[in-house]
Amino acid sequence: GSGLDQAYVRLMGGVAQARAMGARVVLIVTGKPRPTTAADRGQARGAIRAKIIDWLAASEHASSIAAIRGAHRRHGGQGAIYVVLKKPR
Repeated sequence: GSGLDQAYVRLMGGVAQARAMGARVVLIVTGKPRPTTAADRGQARGAIRAKIIDWLAASEHASSIAAIRGAHRRHGGQGAIYVVLKKPR
């Protein structure tokens, strides 16, 4: 839906901005969904995270990404990821 489209545009714009600034790490807050049961919670969050990782892998930024890691608890923990960018050449 359009929410996903907006998320995609924001993600790509944010990574482009970070690269332009020479940033090395981008914090992406995927958010923690609030479904009814705990059993669904990890799956919903995993789906959002997987989609973002897929988007990044298929984007023009893919060759600039060194790693994608789970965020520290202080930075959102399971509701966020770090995108580690390669040094600009």
